[in-house]
Amino acid sequence: MLDSSSALGQPDRVWKEANHMLEICMWNPDESGRIRRSDRIADTPPGISRYHECVLHQGRIERFFLDSIRDASRKTHPVSVERGVLPESLEFDDSRAEDPEAYPITVKLRHLSEEEATPEQYGKQLQDGLFRSNLAPDDTDELLTKNRAAAKEGSEEIVRAKYMIGCDGAHSWVRRQLGFEMEGEPTDFVWGVLDIIPITNFPDIRNRCMIHSANSGSLMVIPRENKLVRLYVQLKEVVPDASGRADRSKITPDTILAAAQKTLSPYKLSYRYCDWWTAYQIGQRVGKNFSKQTRIFLAGDAVHTHSPKAGQGMNVSMQDCFNLGWKISLVVRGIAQRYILSTYQSERRRIAQDLIDFDHKFSRLFSGRPAKDLTDEEGISMQEFKDVFMRGAMFTSGLSVDYGASMLVAKSGTAADQGDGTDVSAEGKKVVAKKGLAKHVELGKRFPSFQVLNQADARPWHFAQWLRSDGRFRIVLFAGAMTSTAQRERVDAFCHQTENILKRFTPEESAIDSVLEILTIHSAKRTSVELLEDFPQVLHPFSEEQGWDYNKVFVDDESHHEGHGRAYEQYGIDQERGCVVVLRPDQYVGYIGDLEDVKDLEVYFENILVQP
Repeated sequence: MLDSSSALGQPDRVWKEANHMLEICMWNPDESGRIRRSDRIADTPPGISRYHECVLHQGRIERFFLDSIRDASRKTHPVSVERGVLPESLEFDDSRAEDPEAYPITVKLRHLSEEEATPEQYGKQLQDGLFRSNLAPDDTDELLTKNRAAAKEGSEEIVRAKYMIGCDGAHSWVRRQLGFEMEGEPTDFVWGVLDIIPITNFPDIRNRCMIHSANSGSLMVIPRENKLVRLYVQLKEVVPDASGRADRSKITPDTILAAAQKTLSPYKLSYRYCDWWTAYQIGQRVGKNFSKQTRIFLAGDAVHTHSPKAGQGMNVSMQDCFNLGWKISLVVRGIAQRYILSTYQSERRRIAQDLIDFDHKFSRLFSGRPAKDLTDEEGISMQEFKDVFMRGAMFTSGLSVDYGASMLVAKSGTAADQGDGTDVSAEGKKVVAKKGLAKHVELGKRFPSFQVLNQADARPWHFAQWLRSDGRFRIVLFAGAMTSTAQRERVDAFCHQTENILKRFTPEESAIDSVLEILTIHSAKRTSVELLEDFPQVLHPFSEEQGWDYNKVFVDDESHHEGHGRAYEQYGIDQERGCVVVLRPDQYVGYIGDLEDVKDLEVYFENILVQP
C-alpha cells in the first residue's frame, strides 16, 4: 500500500501520522495453561521494501485520496466525491458495449437526506461498524423505500457512462443488478473488534501480538496511532444459529471486552475510552465474474470477502482499483486498446483467490485451539501457525503479487494458465522477455526500488520516487558503463530507434514523454560523464518553456551523505552492458530486453497502445 501511495504522492503524510509496527510477539499457553511470550519476530521481513508496516485510521487514508483527486483534477475538470447518494436502477445496452464512443450504461441515482444516509448505531453510546459488518442484513432496498416516501423534487439524477466500477461492499448493489454470484461460504468463527485506549498490565500492548489461550480463544493486538489499540477478539460464546448466521444483538463492547479479558488472563484489561467497535463472522468468498463485458467492473469487498486479520481488506481493495484505474483511463483517452481491460479479471481474480486460500488457512490456525502436546491431533500446532504466518508475510505486504502472462506482461507460458483461466494473450505477435538480463527483477511483479543519484545535481533518490502514477509507461534504460565507447554506441543506437517508437505512439501536439517516458540509470562514475554532452537528447528532452529536463538521468554511484545504493547489483544487471526494463503505469514489470531488442519493444507496445 505504501509503495502504491508513493506513486500517488501520499507516503510522507501516511508515514508521519501512522503508528509504525516493527515487531510481532507470539503468546501461547505453557504447560499450566498460562499465556507466555513464546517468540518475537520482525513485523515486516527485512529488505523487502523501503517501508515497513504501519497502521493508520482508514478515514485518514481516504482523506489523502480525496486530496489527491482534487489536486490531480484541479487544472482540467475538477472532480469531487458526493456522499449520501444511492443507486436506484441500472441499465446496460449490450449492443453498444464494443463501440468506443458509446455510453452504454445508464444509472438512476437518488440523493439521500442526512437522516437516511446515517446508519443505525447498535451501540447507542459508541460509534460502531455493525451496519457494514457481514452480520448486518443488506438494507439497500429498505433505504430506497424510505426515501421514495420522502422524496423531494430534484432528488433524482440520471447518469450515462462509458464505464462503471462497483466498489460498494460485500452487500454490493451493483453485483446484484448484474446477477453475479460469489463462491464460498461462512465459517462458525465470530470475532469482535475494539478500538480503545487500553488500561492494562499486559507487557506487549504496544507491539503487534498473536495470542492463543488454552481454552478462551484467540486475540490479535494492533497498536495504532494516538495511543489507540485495536483488538481482534474471538467470541467463543457467540455461536451461529441453524441458518449459519450469528445473532448480532448479543454482541456489545462489553461482550468483546469480556472475551478479551479471558484470553489475556492473568493480565488485566479495561478502558475508559472506546473509539469504535464492530463484529464480523469470518467468510471467504470470491466472485465468479469481475466485470460485465469489460464495461461494468466490481472491486474490493463487492467481489471478494475474507477476514480482516491479515490486514488485506482495504489494501487489496485499493490494489484492485490501482490495477484497473490506469487501464480505463488510457482506454477512455484513446491511448490504449480496449482489450487490455480484460486483464483486470485475469490478474485480480487470481490474486483474490490466492488471498482467500491464504486467509482460509490463516483464520483456521488463528481461531483454533492450541494443541496440548504432540499427540493432540485436534489442536493447532503453534509451530505450524508461525510457519504459515511467516510464509504469508510477503503476501500480506502486497509485494508477492505476481501477474501472469498477457499483452501487458511478456512472460513465457500461456495467459490462461497463469491468470484465472481467462485468455488475455496479445492479439498480435507474442513477445517474451529476457528474464536473465535482470536476475532480481521479476516479470509481473512490482519493480523494486533502490537508491540512485541524479546525474545533474548528485541528489540521492529512491528510484520509485520518480515513478508517479500518471498513466505513463516507463522505459527504464540501464545504460551501463557510459565511459565505454562501445557501450555509448549501443546506447546511441537504442535511443535513435526508440525515439521513433515514442513518436509513433505520442499524439502530435503532446510532449514526447507524455505516453512513454524514458528514465536512465547508468553505472559509470557520475563525475566521468556530462548530462548534455554524453547522453542523447531523448533521454533529457528539451522544452522551449523550461529548457532541458534534468530529472530523467540517474547514476548508480556513491552519495556524498547517504552511501551507495548499489542498484545494478540489487537488480542483478550487468554493470557494463545494462538492459531495458518496461514498467506499466502501476509500476509492475512488463518487459525486459537487450538494448538491441528494439523491435520486440515496439511489438510489446503495438499490442497495447493505439497509434494516433
